[in-house]
Amino acid sequence: MLDIGSIHRTEYELTGQSESVVIAEAPGRIHYLGEHGEPKAGLYLSSAIDRYVRVAVSLRKDNSLRFYAADLGERKRTTLINLKYKREDRWANHIKVAIHVFAGMNYPVKGLNFTIAGDIPQQVGLASSTAIEVAAAVALRGFFSAGISDKELLSRLTASSRVFFGKHISALDYLVAFSAKKGYFLIVDEAAMEVKRIRSPFSKYKILIMDSRVPRMGVEDELKERRQDLKRGLDLLSQKKQGLSFRDYAAADLIESMGDLPEDIRRCCLHVVQELCRVYEAEDALKRPDLPALSRIILHSHESLRDLYEVSCPEIDWLVKRAGEIEGVLGSRMTGQGFGGCTYTIIAEKAIDEYRRRLEDYERIFGFHPLIYDVRPAAGAALVKQVKK
Repeated sequence: MLDIGSIHRTEYELTGQSESVVIAEAPGRIHYLGEHGEPKAGLYLSSAIDRYVRVAVSLRKDNSLRFYAADLGERKRTTLINLKYKREDRWANHIKVAIHVFAGMNYPVKGLNFTIAGDIPQQVGLASSTAIEVAAAVALRGFFSAGISDKELLSRLTASSRVFFGKHISALDYLVAFSAKKGYFLIVDEAAMEVKRIRSPFSKYKILIMDSRVPRMGVEDELKERRQDLKRGLDLLSQKKQGLSFRDYAAADLIESMGDLPEDIRRCCLHVVQELCRVYEAEDALKRPDLPALSRIILHSHESLRDLYEVSCPEIDWLVKRAGEIEGVLGSRMTGQGFGGCTYTIIAEKAIDEYRRRLEDYERIFGFHPLIYDVRPAAGAALVKQVKK
């Protein structure tokens, strides 16, 4: 990753001994199981990944807020009085969310310089935007020597982001960013906002994220329709058997309700109920560890996303199927919003060359050049250092 401290000092011409630069980082994340579950009450198998965003902050002599994206060579600016969402500010809007948090707590936010750099793949469902907000918030916490816990900072970031972007923002990705630990998977309970850590048993395997490069159109409308189906399904289920969420139901309840639920709604609900079970089963398999059992769980999860929830696509299904045919692949599945996007594959190092060879067939058949990222379960957000010349 770029030397963000030196870049920051050069960009803002900081030469004085007293001109300190505070740097923090936050990771991307991946969900292995649990995506497309019940809104606000999901259960996930996740981890942070060892790709990060770093944010540097220093004091200005005026009241301007300056932002520099070192990877892009882009600059943005605003002032505290004009601190609001602007579509054209793109990545800088996420730094503004963190500024909004500390301004709201009456910290002396006046003139500040920010520099951002990172290596998280963007717009493929790996929480790069959340990482910017968390890294900026942790940097500002260090800059102001603020006595605010991770838990409180998480809560304030979530609330600030909702106000700033004018829509519901889940606290899930913030929770992963603050709770992650190097070499550990996370069982994340969104309803209770709790995390359990499980040490990774994959010392002999690598995790590859593969960006299919499939263009995604109309994804939000499709996902909104499925969320509405889940709400309608839960309402109908509650008429027969009282329950507050899908965790109160078993697959048998959905089978018994075949005549009461429209088929498309029943399929969506069945995916959610079964996926909840798969997360619990995966937790057990990781703890034992039972890698063949985990392999079956990952396969069944992808089949469910394909056949019941219907958020996969031919290109992703091809990639998952071909990966599963390779000796040394423990499991492969789509991850992210679906309709394209990424797969992850847990694979023995000896099988990677064959995996890459299969991707040459993918490009020839579908015409998209895929990108591969090697990742590991990584540590969460942290203050990196306070740099002085």
